[in-house]
Amino acid sequence: MDVSILGAHLLGYIPLGDIVLYMTPFNLFMFAAALAFTFLIAISKTEAQVEAEFGSLKDKEVRVGRAEFKIRRFLAIVCGLATAGAMITGDLFDFTLFICLIGIVNIGIVAAVKQVDVLDAAYQYGLIAMMASLPLFGGAALVLASTGTISLLQIAQLPSTTPMMLLGSILVFLGVAGESGVAPFFATKAEMFRTPGSPFLLIIHLSSLLVIVRAIEIMLIINKPF
Repeated sequence: MDVSILGAHLLGYIPLGDIVLYMTPFNLFMFAAALAFTFLIAISKTEAQVEAEFGSLKDKEVRVGRAEFKIRRFLAIVCGLATAGAMITGDLFDFTLFICLIGIVNIGIVAAVKQVDVLDAAYQYGLIAMMASLPLFGGAALVLASTGTISLLQIAQLPSTTPMMLLGSILVFLGVAGESGVAPFFATKAEMFRTPGSPFLLIIHLSSLLVIVRAIEIMLIINKPF
């Protein structure tokens, strides 16, 4: 199976030692989208959150302090860059590292919020992310053990898929789902969006969408369904 089947023709690749970046129109589009949104975050300011009180006409405005603003903007930029890197890496192990970094900074973006419900949701999300690291790296190790390589370009050239490769790809997908907080692990992550701090919170959602699409592409490369 050729990666060009999934992302149109292969435009080229950049070998950086053990790290290989490959580029197709599909991967470059997601890479550019992540970088563009990261740039918008870097130049934007947070919006004030207005909370309505039940049973009255009073509204409470919640703003992000300057010190918290700087930290959350930095973590949001790191999340965007990690997401962009995950879109074009041709190394399965580097992909898992990018996913773990995304999970860590997602927690950090809301870690300074002084709201019990938000912090509790972030804590539960952190537990899921830590547990998901086991199938994430374990799956990558199984793929390496069964193929002898973690290069997606080399795996794509293999003539067939073994049961161990299939198991490894499933474990990687489960790890990605847990680290990025997508279904069925999205419940606690949704509560994190109750905190003020848009557009920083949006990068959490965007990273999940792009990462899960890339994970599906990697599963197709490993398992060669067509």
